[in-house]
Amino acid sequence: MPYVNIKITREGVTAEQKAELIAGVTQLLQTVLNKNPATTVVVIDEVDTDNWGIGGESITVRRARGS
Repeated sequence: MPYVNIKITREGVTAEQKAELIAGVTQLLQTVLNKNPATTVVVIDEVDTDNWGIGGESITVRRARGS
């Protein structure tokens, strides 16, 4: 049973986009690794930009600065 965890920043991703990610990852695992889609689990975690850091600073700060 494959388990895939996708982490993205919480910035207006639509339900349709999430559904497309889930379907696409499931299909990819079936195509590449011959995994059963019925037992493939995909979880999408949305993280606030204040809680996601790169290079010692949050994404919120980086984006406000234009990086």
